[in-house]
Amino acid sequence: MSGLERMLRIKIHQEYWGAMIFRDLVERHNIAHPKAVSDLAHRLIENAASLYSINNLTGYLKSLGHRVPKSSVADYLKWFEDAYILFSIQIFDASAARRNTNPKKIYCIDHALAVSLGSGMLVNSGHLLEKLVFTALRRITPEIYYYKSTSGRETDFIALLPDKSRMLVQVCEALIRPETLKREDSALAQAMSEMKIKKAFIVTRTEDETISVEPGIIDVVPAWRFLLSLPSV
Repeated sequence: MSGLERMLRIKIHQEYWGAMIFRDLVERHNIAHPKAVSDLAHRLIENAASLYSINNLTGYLKSLGHRVPKSSVADYLKWFEDAYILFSIQIFDASAARRNTNPKKIYCIDHALAVSLGSGMLVNSGHLLEKLVFTALRRITPEIYYYKSTSGRETDFIALLPDKSRMLVQVCEALIRPETLKREDSALAQAMSEMKIKKAFIVTRTEDETISVEPGIIDVVPAWRFLLSLPSV
């Protein structure tokens, strides 16, 4: 894609984004601080696939000069989801209180928008891959969480599928470095053991192998194969 085509695409996406924010949030909900909503949305897109809390988002808006209470920030997040723009996932936990008090992770539903609305700095391609996997899982189930083991190791996704089974998925762009492979499969193996799941996935860009661990099997699969393997709705 030429530089001109890329700039045109970015301009179109940014104009579409502005119209969507105004129509689906500011106008619909009569928001008194539209710039705060726009700044919050950009902050979340910049940090997609990362953890956030209402407190740190409120503090960020305060640092920009917005006097927005935590209750309004919580409303904005709900309205982003209602407009099918940004989605949050909670930690997987039987306790609703712990789910609500732990940090959440944020994902933009539109991959192209996330790229075009970025700051122009180096794109985190690993996070882009994670967002792609989230979007694919979200098409088949709204029940998606991240998992943290008893030792504090994190697995990117645990999805509750329509057939009532549970799918554990770790996303990693590449497993070339031995320490990366050890970190990812150790976290996933512990989650498998605690959740009593015998098969899990590590989604990469190109790698393809099967790893035997004590709880069962980890399939390392390229993203294209994983996406094609997901059940249809």
